[in-house]
Amino acid sequence: MGLFNNRAKSGAASNTNARSGEIEFLNSPSTRHVDDNASNVFSAFVFVAVFAAVVAIGLQLTGEMSIWVLCAGLVFATIAIFTVHIASQWERDVILRFGAYNRMAGPGLYLTIPFIEHVALKADLRTMLTGFSAEEILTSDLVPVNVDAAIFWMIWDAEKACMEVENYYDAVSMAAQTALRDAIGRNSLSDVTVHRDKLDQELREKIEEKTSSWGVSIMSVEIRDIVIPKDLQDTMAAAAKAEREKDARIVLAEVEKDVAAMLHDATDIYKEDELAFKLRQMHLVNQSLRESSGSLVVPSAYAEGFVEKASGKAAPTHE
Repeated sequence: MGLFNNRAKSGAASNTNARSGEIEFLNSPSTRHVDDNASNVFSAFVFVAVFAAVVAIGLQLTGEMSIWVLCAGLVFATIAIFTVHIASQWERDVILRFGAYNRMAGPGLYLTIPFIEHVALKADLRTMLTGFSAEEILTSDLVPVNVDAAIFWMIWDAEKACMEVENYYDAVSMAAQTALRDAIGRNSLSDVTVHRDKLDQELREKIEEKTSSWGVSIMSVEIRDIVIPKDLQDTMAAAAKAEREKDARIVLAEVEKDVAAMLHDATDIYKEDELAFKLRQMHLVNQSLRESSGSLVVPSAYAEGFVEKASGKAAPTHE
């Protein structure tokens, strides 16, 4: 019973790890997210600058460093970092006022009303790259394949990307994987392996049908690799070899047919002209000698008869 429980726990752990790996794969890598270091450094600079300025003004007004001066510096510095913001050239910030959409901000320096407005999303307008795959997917002719693909996409409407979908990175990845599974299931193995361009275009259109309402535009979809089981690869290779041998035999038969037809026409000519037939014989003899690098002894009577025949005289007969 304890052994069974241990196996069950290990199986559950492996399933959990598999699901975790799949979730991690669906999440876009951190390098694709907006880098917040620049804005954090700027906020820290604003905080220090405002705090120092308020403390300096307080010292001039009161003539001493008191707790009230420090508190005033902290309050104004905190308000400043909630007021002054920056956005990179490729960023667009979605500003909400009392929870409702108000405007887009960026790139560069912009201001918000503290505690009334806040930044809901920093949208990266650069072209993004997301990899996705489908494992053990059956084609229309019931062949299991593993397919790896990549999708290039970008945000064209940051407002929709913020309002219409909770996480557009994962949403794009999931939509791409679903479209890939559907497309593979509706195409045969030959269509998947040979007509990749057609499948790429079909995937792009299917994915964009879902993502266009999110403010996301699909630039292109590219299938990187198609893996077929090893035993099936051997079977397909044998079938392809047999098909090539069949084609070669058909071509050979067609050539033999043409050669037979030409020989038939030549036979009619040789029947009507005996001299042409003898010339053909001599040509074949000469060709065989050149190919074999040998020699041939021809009886003089045969040669004389050929010469006399060529000159139009009959060969003498011996009684």
